[in-house]
Amino acid sequence: MFDSILAGRLNRLLGSPLVDALTAPHGVDRFLEPFNPMWSVGKVRARVVSVRRMTADSVTLRLRPNPLWKGFVAGQYVRVQVEVAGVRRSRCYSLSDAHGAEDGLIEITVKRQDGGQVSKWLNQHARTGLVVGLSQAEGEFVLPDAPGAPLLLIAGGSGITPMMSMLRTLDKRGHDGAVSLMYYVRSAADTIFADELSALFAAHPGWKLQIVRTRDAGARRFCGEQVDALIADMQGTDIFVCGPAALIDAVSTLCAERGCESRLRVERFVAAPAAAPADPDTISGELKFVRSERYAANDGRSLLDQAEAAGLRPEAGCRMGICHSCTCRKTSGVVRDLRSGQLSSAGEEDIQICVSAAVGDVSLDI
Repeated sequence: MFDSILAGRLNRLLGSPLVDALTAPHGVDRFLEPFNPMWSVGKVRARVVSVRRMTADSVTLRLRPNPLWKGFVAGQYVRVQVEVAGVRRSRCYSLSDAHGAEDGLIEITVKRQDGGQVSKWLNQHARTGLVVGLSQAEGEFVLPDAPGAPLLLIAGGSGITPMMSMLRTLDKRGHDGAVSLMYYVRSAADTIFADELSALFAAHPGWKLQIVRTRDAGARRFCGEQVDALIADMQGTDIFVCGPAALIDAVSTLCAERGCESRLRVERFVAAPAAAPADPDTISGELKFVRSERYAANDGRSLLDQAEAAGLRPEAGCRMGICHSCTCRKTSGVVRDLRSGQLSSAGEEDIQICVSAAVGDVSLDI
């Protein structure tokens, strides 16, 4: 109750252009953090209330958001922000609990990724009481309000998390229509939610579960025969897939072959292949961060990396060009898309600074 009242007062008293100007470039929230890290004028934050580890390389966090949280729909994700080695970093993680939980808590499961700074940090350091930053829930990969067709959920590895949210929500609603889950894992030890999945599917006679352990002897990768063992008609089934790119591509190909592309919904958290790096001899120019009144010599890295190196903390999410949370206004100069190599115009436009590099002098509204 106190946090809710305080959030409202902070929004009224501190959410003004004058205060924003006085606290630039960091903003009001950075000055409130030393008093209470959950306090914020306009940003969602959440406190970790429990930590559990279902596999050796994953951690599941129950979070209590502050009063600015607006809720979510099963299948959506949030951008989680933590400070790693003095730099605030964000990554996208799907919510895994049922929509509309009575206790007001939300849950994410983070699988440790090779080279993943945030996933490694959370697996090593997440603890009860830790406060993290959150975005509002995002994404169009969502469970229908009232599924009218059979559902086929296909997950690989940590792609099980949005599927778990959907399954828990369907269970909470008492949905006994046809639901099938194909879950691809390396081994039994890598099966996240193993016990709960067994209990859920045992409680629903109309639900079918197929766990494929890809490292078991004789195991097969995704194929049409596995689908046919679970459902009779792909064209009459709503299909959801989340997982590694190879799995998503295989499912997409099968749906195209069987004429049911319109029934397929996909969630990707994988960046497109990177373009060739710029020739070091061609890197030149100066970056100007207009609102912060800071300058930096262009070193060829992404504009996001260089802004952070200059001591700024621009909004950022996936850092792969997927979530668009780092979009900002370029007021002048040319940038190169790090994924495609394509050059921008020289005028004002919105760009994603996590996948853009400067070509000569560039000014940004940061």
